[in-house]
Amino acid sequence: MVSKSWSSRIFDGLNDLFLLLIALISLIPFLYIVLVSFAQPVDVLGRDFIFMPTAFSLEGYRYIFSSHIIVHSLLVTVGITAAGTLINLIFTSLLAYPLSRRDFDGRKICMKLIVFTMLFHGGILPTFLVVKSLGLLNSYWSLLLPSAISAFNLIVVVSFFRELPAELEEAAKMDGCNDLVLLIRIVLPISGPVLAAFALFYAVNHWNTFLHAILYINDSHMWPIQVWLRQIVILAQGEIGDSTQFEQNYIAPPPTMIKMAVIVISTVPILLVYPFVQKHFTKGVLLGAVKG
Repeated sequence: MVSKSWSSRIFDGLNDLFLLLIALISLIPFLYIVLVSFAQPVDVLGRDFIFMPTAFSLEGYRYIFSSHIIVHSLLVTVGITAAGTLINLIFTSLLAYPLSRRDFDGRKICMKLIVFTMLFHGGILPTFLVVKSLGLLNSYWSLLLPSAISAFNLIVVVSFFRELPAELEEAAKMDGCNDLVLLIRIVLPISGPVLAAFALFYAVNHWNTFLHAILYINDSHMWPIQVWLRQIVILAQGEIGDSTQFEQNYIAPPPTMIKMAVIVISTVPILLVYPFVQKHFTKGVLLGAVKG
């Protein structure tokens, strides 16, 4: 083992110190958001910047959860995220596997068409007309089917499947497995890291569903949490909004406090998922990207 020189050790130490400083600076906005959301209304109104509140309070969260509709919309978002992620993984895998097969005629043309969709998109209005013509308006399918496959994620998964050992396929075929059984029992189990990584990408996309919910969902009881949190911010700012879902005799906290509490509520749940896929995240992305 070659020992490092003093200059290399000094450089590594300064580099680590610099990266640590950058990490701490990056955490300051998140820390500020959390502290303001738990601060007293007097602190929020009386100070421009809160490093540490004089006392902690749950007034912002009490106002947000003063209506049962928030809990309901949170459950709706969880359901959309779970169902949407499952649909994404199923459709992506079913399309990526045949495109990764070199004996599949027309795969190059299909890949070019898929890449074309990454460069050119019909836009909001044509997509809305398609969803309307299919009778998906005011249903959860309008939030799930239009985004069933991401072209970028699909290309990476195709690259991963393409580099799997051919011997696995040959052995499975000798045992009598067809293509579907081969995909389900051989390919998918050994593709756990890359599928876990893209499951997180898909889940975050569904959790943050906002524009599509506004465009396609007319029933407010079907809105996901992101749309209702926007309504809360509008109400807190005194703008036009429906306040019948919240306590009428309750004095709302300062708008800034409510905004920070909204950010915490909309961010923390999806962050709690990350530790469960962290061990697969880096490995999956690198495998799918490098092997292409």
